[in-house]
Amino acid sequence: MAEARKVPAPLVYVSVLSWNLRETTLECLASLRQMRYPNYRIVVVDNGSTDGTVEAIAEAYLDVEVAINEQNLGYAGGCNVGLRYGLAHGADFVLAINNDVSVDPEMLDELMRWAESDVGILAPKIYFASDPQRIWSVGGLRHPLTLEMTHRGDGELDRGQWDQVLERDYLVGTAHLYSRALLEEVGLLDAGYFMYYDDPDICVRAQRAGYRLLMVPQARMWHKVAASSGGVGTPRERYYMGRSVVRFMRKYARGVQWLFVVPWRTASAIKAVLRLLWRRRPDSASAYLRGLRDGLTIPTELREHPFCAS
Repeated sequence: MAEARKVPAPLVYVSVLSWNLRETTLECLASLRQMRYPNYRIVVVDNGSTDGTVEAIAEAYLDVEVAINEQNLGYAGGCNVGLRYGLAHGADFVLAINNDVSVDPEMLDELMRWAESDVGILAPKIYFASDPQRIWSVGGLRHPLTLEMTHRGDGELDRGQWDQVLERDYLVGTAHLYSRALLEEVGLLDAGYFMYYDDPDICVRAQRAGYRLLMVPQARMWHKVAASSGGVGTPRERYYMGRSVVRFMRKYARGVQWLFVVPWRTASAIKAVLRLLWRRRPDSASAYLRGLRDGLTIPTELREHPFCAS
């Protein structure tokens, strides 16, 4: 009797976006190399690092592929380079992941267990790297009127209260496992955001196309929060947060939703500015206000940076 042919596991390209943070990136790669999934490759998309990141990767990891952007394309634009790279090299799935994370060796296996045809994006349960049992994100829901992402569980100690696979409206972009079918149907990330809100944007587009979004708690990851933006509350972080939230609302709010979005966002902006001033961060408050202003002028059409690699 002839033996049944073993079907190979789907090919997953793991795309790591780096922008400086050389040692952090090397630590991330060391963690990813421990994953037990049988068919994955790693590509680092370098967003114009100036700290020797590319050279260090080439020396330490001969089997890691590198795509080099000559300039910083931002988070969304840089991720798109990795997504295009994976698709061009035959990937069935692409895991877009930050460089400031470490993963459980079984993370990719657990995500792929739930990779069904109607599932477009999967994400792990994410913990704080500084407090490994404290949850950073289990995804969230989207309020139908304010369009805000509502979260439960963030900041909680993990006592097993979030151990069920959950269908979500929003999965934080620190780690998104995309199916090839989804990317070919709805497109890549919207590079018009540069950073922030590109993840809820693609989640909205995925749901509108009929795909489910799943948070898989048995897949675990730890995140050094806001390392790539220089930290929460910095002028850079505040500017792009302000700019991107306005762009997102302009892109998706319709009709009666504006009656809720405008007062909600106005109150949120006032609160954010007052908090920054209370913390004696006038530079960040000013940057946030500039971001809100600039968000009103940026075109809302989907933008995808072209592929760049060398």
